[in-house]
Amino acid sequence: MRCVAFVTVAHHPADPEFALATVQGEALLAHTVRELLGTPEIDLVAVVVPPRCAQAFSAVLPHSSRCRMVTAISLRDAFAEIAPLLSPDCAILVHDALRAFAPQRTFRQVVAALREGAELVVPVLPMSDTVKTTDPDGVITATVDRTGLRSAQTPIGFSPTAFRSALAGAANPGVADTAGAATVPGDPDAMRVASAFERTLAEALVAGGDREDPL
Repeated sequence: MRCVAFVTVAHHPADPEFALATVQGEALLAHTVRELLGTPEIDLVAVVVPPRCAQAFSAVLPHSSRCRMVTAISLRDAFAEIAPLLSPDCAILVHDALRAFAPQRTFRQVVAALREGAELVVPVLPMSDTVKTTDPDGVITATVDRTGLRSAQTPIGFSPTAFRSALAGAANPGVADTAGAATVPGDPDAMRVASAFERTLAEALVAGGDREDPL
C-alpha cells in the first residue's frame, strides 16, 4: 500500500464518547472515515480503537474494504499490525477522529507534500486571535506578535522514517514535536468537534451542503 491514514480517538479520555456523538444523525467517526475513504490517494483507513470501545465503534464505521478497525492501546501497537501491508515509501497520515470535516483537499495536499520529499507535514491556519502573555497572577504582560503563529490541524503526514522516529519517542505521534515540519494550508472546516457548541457548528456545516471547492 502506498498511503495509509490512521484515525486516532484517544488524545483525551472523553474523545471516544465525542467520536460517537451524532451530527445530522450520524456519528462523528463515520463522517471522519467517509471523508478519508473519498480520497483516492488513500489506500487504507485504519481506525485505532481502544479495546473498551471496539463494539460501539464497529457499529458506526462505514463498510468498505479500505477501512479496517485496529483494536489497540497505542498507535505504536496499531502500526505494528498494519506495517506488513505497507510499501517502503508509504505515506502515513495520522488524523484526529474529532476533526470530522477536514476536507479531502487537505488530505491530498498533505500526501502531495510527502510525495515531493517532505518527511513531516502539518496543515496550519494563520492565527487570527490576539494573543497575550500573562504573569502568575493572570495579569496581562504583553501582546505576542502573531505574524509567525499558526494553529496546527490534522492529518499530520509522515514518511516511514519520520513515523518510526515519532513512535520511538511517544506513544502517539499525533502529539509529538513537529518542529521542522513542512506546512500546507489548513481549513476552517477542520475544527475539532469536542463540545456541544462545536456540534452545533458542525450541524450547520453539514446542513450547508457540499464544502469542497472544485479542483
